[in-house]
Amino acid sequence: MKTFLPPLNANEEKECLKKMKEGSPKAKDTLIERNMRLVAHVSKKYQNTEEEMEDLISIGTIGLIKAVMTFDVERGSKLATYAARCIDNELLMYLRAKRKMSREVSLYEPIGTDKEGNQINLIDVVESEDADVVEKIELHKNVEKIYEILPTVLNQREREIIIWRYGLYNSRVKTQREIAKKLEISRSYVSRIEKHALEKLKKSLYES
Repeated sequence: MKTFLPPLNANEEKECLKKMKEGSPKAKDTLIERNMRLVAHVSKKYQNTEEEMEDLISIGTIGLIKAVMTFDVERGSKLATYAARCIDNELLMYLRAKRKMSREVSLYEPIGTDKEGNQINLIDVVESEDADVVEKIELHKNVEKIYEILPTVLNQREREIIIWRYGLYNSRVKTQREIAKKLEISRSYVSRIEKHALEKLKKSLYES
């Protein structure tokens, strides 16, 4: 991991905060640079997630910047204490948003019911941008079509990855990292195979 500069001592921090308040961009940059160790420390809490450590630090840095820009020295708390909360909040918001987005693209994410009370599901490989409410009802039929074409359109490795990634056949949804470890390949390779497999499924559905 990248080596970060040591934190400022109390007097240096106080002086930088004063200069930043007076409009010094250099003082603001110094406060950010000298608190990057704090970002790395807070980010370690989430290193067991699907995210790479570098990505977590990038997101955490956004929280640090917000902390430096909004810190009020008159409230009595230390910058490090305030910044740690801001960094943590930024990381949590990012991970929650990504988790929600991941659920939304699941083949079986419910989007409502039709007139007969049947559940309608979102299928990211078949959803069209201009589909209206009536057309979305047809998505229910496409679920069965996905299962029909899966064995013939995709090769074995593609099938495995799609089944694991989207929880088909009542399996548990797996992350790209988990699949990469299971197949002993890189995560980026899993991502490429998944993307290619979805394109093949989409093409087959549109041609059928």
